Amino acid sequence: MIKNFKLPDFTLPAPLSRLGDRLPQLPPTLALVTGLNLALGRLIPREPLEMLAGKRFAIRVKDAGMTLRFGYNGRGFHPVFDSRRADLTISARARDFLALLAREEDPDTLFFNRRLVMEGDTDLGLLVKNTLDAVELPRFAPQRLSPAGLLARLRRITPHGT
Repeated sequence: MIKNFKLPDFTLPAPLSRLGDRLPQLPPTLALVTGLNLALGRLIPREPLEMLAGKRFAIRVKDAGMTLRFGYNGRGFHPVFDSRRADLTISARARDFLALLAREEDPDTLFFNRRLVMEGDTDLGLLVKNTLDAVELPRFAPQRLSPAGLLARLRRITPHGT
């Protein structure tokens, strides 16, 4: 297992961004809203999200050429299929989003270093940031995605003798 793993500083190559911009955005958007909906009520309390009802969001992964558009309707998150302007757009490189998940970087540092950009409704941006800051998310550990780590977890959950 890799100890004290730190994400390297990287930017995805420009050709990948151009390719990503041409690919369907629905599969990664579905993955995002599914993850958010699974966290609702477990990791993310529903009460602060009431103010998000009817709002539209976009997560732009600049170096991957991806823009994930979704909304919240009070019951859960859902993909948005049109290209109308989002109420709040959050943009960063893939590495910076991963660093947020891994808790290597905090949003304020990224924001003040201009590596995380919020556009649109600033009050909504503060609400989202404060809600996420208050949530105790499990630490994202990239080393858990290593083949050895995946195999070890699979062995633990697989009944013996099968």
